[in-house]
Amino acid sequence: MEKNLYFFVSDVHLGLEVGDAAARERKFASFLNSLPQNVKALYLLGDIFDFWYEYRNVIPRRFTRTLGALASLVDRGVDVYFFNGNHDIWTYGYFEKEIGMKILQQPHIVDIEGKRFCLGHGDGLGEGDFGYKLLNWGFKNRFLQWLFSGVHPRWAFALAHQWSRHNRLAHEDNPWEWRGEDERIVKFARTLQQERGSDIDYFIFGHFHCRMQMEIGGGAKMFILGEWIHNFDYVVFDGERCQSLNIE
Repeated sequence: MEKNLYFFVSDVHLGLEVGDAAARERKFASFLNSLPQNVKALYLLGDIFDFWYEYRNVIPRRFTRTLGALASLVDRGVDVYFFNGNHDIWTYGYFEKEIGMKILQQPHIVDIEGKRFCLGHGDGLGEGDFGYKLLNWGFKNRFLQWLFSGVHPRWAFALAHQWSRHNRLAHEDNPWEWRGEDERIVKFARTLQQERGSDIDYFIFGHFHCRMQMEIGGGAKMFILGEWIHNFDYVVFDGERCQSLNIE
């Protein structure tokens, strides 16, 4: 009997105008369509889209293949879970009603095949970084979202993509480096593991754009998923262990 498989992906940043954006979208859709018949669930851990905003009767274009592939997975009986990232916060029911995905909030703790997972996008977890948390609060504020909804999609999407492009260029000038034990996400995981009496087996997060795994303590491992801008990374769990893989 084949084992059930569980896939974890984040930071695809579909729509990001780096390299051949259309080719990246086709590659991701092909990955989704190629998932084997014994896949039980797919966890999308945030920033699948570089920008996503749903108006009442308007959704972003350029993602037709991906949305179709996700709908096909749901129709096959695969559970598809979506975590909002810091680039695709603004979902208002389209994914659930039209595709059949399920929206989860971080940190989400779930038992899978007898193992306990802590899942999330990874941004804003842990202590400190109050500037980012304030900005994130603004993004999630219902009144500010209502105001933004009054902006014509043509201008709203142009503004969002310009902001994303500016941030990407700023990071290229001042590249971020993984700080290991000093990262807030590592401290968050260690603290949570201690508070829960070491009952978590795997922590899996995105956001950091670096493929990473490390021991957390109490028998737990943490996986950082990497990204799909250059490296096409993912994690798969076969009921016994997790593996960090990528598409060549």
